[in-house]
Amino acid sequence: MPRTTLTLDDDVAALLAHVQRKRKGSFKQIVNDALRRGLQPDAAPGRRRPYHTPSVDLGRCNLANLDDVAEALSIAEGESFR
Repeated sequence: MPRTTLTLDDDVAALLAHVQRKRKGSFKQIVNDALRRGLQPDAAPGRRRPYHTPSVDLGRCNLANLDDVAEALSIAEGESFR
């Protein structure tokens, strides 16, 4: 098993120390587990399937024209929207 020296950013070291206290594991094991999870092909940026928002039919628009935002708001919320 090769040995190496890593210089960790302060925030990463703090997160690892927090996880180590929480899981009561060795620092070596916590780092190895985190690296394994982060290096999985599914965890790599750009490898995830893109999320698609499901579409929903909201029915017919009740307003004849949506060009006048003030009119649309007054119909939706009443004149007190101002």
